[in-house]
Amino acid sequence: MNNDPLQVRYGIIGCGMMGQEHLRNIALLPGARVTRIFEPDEAMAQSSLALAPGAQRACSLEEVVTSPDVDCLLIASPNFCHAGQLRAIASLRPLPVLLEKPACTQLSDVRELAALGASYSAPIWVAMEYRYMPPVTRLTEEVHKAVTLGPLAMLSIREHRFPFLVKVGDWNRFNRYTGGTLVEKCCHFFDLMRHVVRSEPIRVYASAGVDHNHLDERYSEGTPDILDNAYVIVDFAGGQRAMLELCMFAEGSRYQEEISVVGPHGKVECFVPGPGRFWPENLGEAPVPKVVISPRNPKGPRELDVPVDPVALAAGDHNGSTLYQHQRFNAVVRGQGHVEVGLDDGLAAVLMGLAAQESARTGQAISLVDGDFSLKGLPSKH
Repeated sequence: MNNDPLQVRYGIIGCGMMGQEHLRNIALLPGARVTRIFEPDEAMAQSSLALAPGAQRACSLEEVVTSPDVDCLLIASPNFCHAGQLRAIASLRPLPVLLEKPACTQLSDVRELAALGASYSAPIWVAMEYRYMPPVTRLTEEVHKAVTLGPLAMLSIREHRFPFLVKVGDWNRFNRYTGGTLVEKCCHFFDLMRHVVRSEPIRVYASAGVDHNHLDERYSEGTPDILDNAYVIVDFAGGQRAMLELCMFAEGSRYQEEISVVGPHGKVECFVPGPGRFWPENLGEAPVPKVVISPRNPKGPRELDVPVDPVALAAGDHNGSTLYQHQRFNAVVRGQGHVEVGLDDGLAAVLMGLAAQESARTGQAISLVDGDFSLKGLPSKH
């Protein structure tokens, strides 16, 4: 039993690259500590314990979940483990959970997890870090005020970045483990679309390819099949349109993400640099995130720097957002906040990604209103 209500004790399930980013950010939270870590890979486990020296290494998920010194859970295991682990937690001890994206990787898991979420007696928060990048937050606030734009008409997200990094066991090289690039990587962006547009998607069309990355790699399962570039168009129930442009062989870009939102009265954009550790030292300081506000009348863009706390930047690769997300989740665990990205949001983003994968495979637009990829049955906030 936790005798100190001001302290939140975390159990961690999966401590690879992203799990360790979470550990660095939990360490920045007052009154938070990691008590249990379950990580099967020896090297990753030792690296994680060095980041959380007071934690004990657990032998199983069950040990973490049932330990009396654990108040909440973080799941940062490989994508294909998430659904089964969430089901196991629900059967053992429903604790507050921060679940890394994607919530699941298969269509067959979506409805089952939706039912699980409806009966789960504790908060589940799906980790959609991109919402909490300061320039993205600033853009979203400007859009929702509807002063510069008027009603939103078009949303465009462009990510030009580096290829997938190496993960333990190279699980992220194959669709069967990741859900596909448009699920694994892009569920963040589909979540952003719903969050910014504030309407539900009704149709997805995607064109994508495996053109350059990882084609010289060979594994026992064959050549990697994950997409490395794509265009995805999404139609929304309110008449808005959104587009994603993804290229994973464009790490020479000054900014990694560029987001543009347009309405009848103007445009708002944001520009987000990639991880600082990848910025070449010979080019000096890494770029500062920006928001640009461009009304139609009077014409003339206003460019605003949106600097990020250097401590938050240094703790991860997501423009400080992991810390800001953890602050909010921590407040939920302490009974002082509400879940901002629920399991329903995570599952909607997965369905959009799976539909985009199917569209890229078949060349056909995929309905999100009826059929296998329908969002019906998932709670809607819009």
